[in-house]
Amino acid sequence: MCGIVGYLGNHSSKSILLDGLSELEYRGYDSAGIAVLHDGEFSYFKAVGKLENLIRKTAEFDTNGFSVGIGHTRWATHGKPTEINAHPHLGNSSYVVHNGIIENYQSLKKQLTAKGKNFLSQTDTEVIVHLFESHLEEGVAPVEAFRQTIHEIEGAYAVLLVTKSKPDTIFFAKNGSPMIVGTNESDEKFFGSSDAALIGNCSQVIYLEDSQLGYVTPTKIYIENESGESIAPTFAHLPESKLSAQKEGFRFFMEKEIYEQSTVISDTLLGRLGSDTIIFDEIEPNLLEGIREIKLCACGTSYHAALASSYLFERLGKIRTSVEIASELRYKEPLLTPDTLFIVISQSGETADTLETLKMAKRAGLRTLVICNVDNSSMVREADGAILTRAGIEKGVASTKAFATQMTVLWMFALYVAQTNKTMTPDTIREQIALLREVPSVVKVPQDLHERLRRLSKRYLHGHGFFFIGRDIFFPLALEGALKLKEISYLHAEGYPSGEMKHGPIALADPELFTIALMPSNMLYEKTKSNVEELSARDATICAISDTPFENADDLIQMVGHTHYMLDFFEIMVILQLLSMEIAIRLGNDVDMPRNLAKSVTVE
Repeated sequence: MCGIVGYLGNHSSKSILLDGLSELEYRGYDSAGIAVLHDGEFSYFKAVGKLENLIRKTAEFDTNGFSVGIGHTRWATHGKPTEINAHPHLGNSSYVVHNGIIENYQSLKKQLTAKGKNFLSQTDTEVIVHLFESHLEEGVAPVEAFRQTIHEIEGAYAVLLVTKSKPDTIFFAKNGSPMIVGTNESDEKFFGSSDAALIGNCSQVIYLEDSQLGYVTPTKIYIENESGESIAPTFAHLPESKLSAQKEGFRFFMEKEIYEQSTVISDTLLGRLGSDTIIFDEIEPNLLEGIREIKLCACGTSYHAALASSYLFERLGKIRTSVEIASELRYKEPLLTPDTLFIVISQSGETADTLETLKMAKRAGLRTLVICNVDNSSMVREADGAILTRAGIEKGVASTKAFATQMTVLWMFALYVAQTNKTMTPDTIREQIALLREVPSVVKVPQDLHERLRRLSKRYLHGHGFFFIGRDIFFPLALEGALKLKEISYLHAEGYPSGEMKHGPIALADPELFTIALMPSNMLYEKTKSNVEELSARDATICAISDTPFENADDLIQMVGHTHYMLDFFEIMVILQLLSMEIAIRLGNDVDMPRNLAKSVTVE
């Protein structure tokens, strides 16, 4: 949910920390800060709002020679977005940054206040630095003081701490929130909560596991497990190019990522489509052995992908399928049986609620699979199997290409289930594979379409809300369309099954209610048309997305139209993404960094 960076070395700490934070700003941008320990003294800077405010504050600051530094970009969980609540947080002679939530911070704060510790912020994070210094004051050495501190806090955390009592050291700990350590040939040390912050600075990284803690110095990387046993670092290779994370001439990353969908879906399909079979070399052949049910679990956009794919698993794979919102499943005492394949879906692989349901399923003895965009993420390491979506870095907070690649993988996996369980003939699977090969061309953005949507968007800036409606697999797509619009435009929008309109929601129908009707001719067109006519008769403003002219539409977004409803699905997906983006741009919003949201939700 927030972004962490750290640096130890002889180059400019400020530049390295700010560059790293700029790559992580999509994870949180209501405040940011850095603290640098140089020549035995701290320099620290905090700013509310986007990173550019912090950059201005640090314009006159720099270091010469060895220093250690930590930085943070925040999405508020405890306390409002203010400079006092911004990280890093200060003790008497130490600074800390933290991602996650310290669940027992109230009791710790009470104990520390009784000992005379003065708290300045409203955050849970501040207890970490005061607890650490409390142990130092008891005569405990810095390494042991940090170890005791981490063992006393409860919850999810990624922590970096620097202190004058050990001025050549950065302490770290990880549990439930991502943390990566990197190094290079000059023995500089780098930290980041995502690969993006480290690219270009180091080529070798360590993906820390839960309950690990340690420290780095100019000559050492020390890691220990929960039992206090020293662990030899295991290094992985890190890519060296940041090109994919740049806007490349587009107005926003979101726009660039919508246009990239053709390329990334091609990458998603690569090596997985045979002439008449689906090939997933990355999963064990016996994954589906004895499986009689699939349970899909996710949050947000990934939940909509799960819901859409449930139609495919039952229709193609003929396997009972249920879909759960991760934050609900965690507390409903679900019946989890060993004949169930538990599939979690996440762009980042770090989504806190989804990760916890994965651990729950593992404890219950279920086989588990993750569909994810980030290799070496917590979910990928936790699950029995993983299918990577290969979407590349997605910097726009409102997900686009991640959703597209998730849907592509889920369609392929539904076919994989079908061929494994022999619920489809080879000829039918071959036809489905041919359809999959068409998807990259279907999601290419025609310039005339984009221009039409840009012009159309000016008609949908006001009113009291939007209904996005569709039937069958287009109902989850309607949910996703409504989510995209509300995320970046801040207009009220809801997704509904078309047939549910008459069961209450139609009471809202009037000219100021905008209905975005998903009406492909390949899927229950006449049924949907009848539902839309009911809304039109009550003066709702109708924007139909269809390959068939509809006389009652106030606006018609003409689709190309295809031979199969899944190709219609992907075409409409692009239309909804572009329409939402253009409405938000006309309203003057920053579509890459919508208010109150962060890219990777790593707290409950």
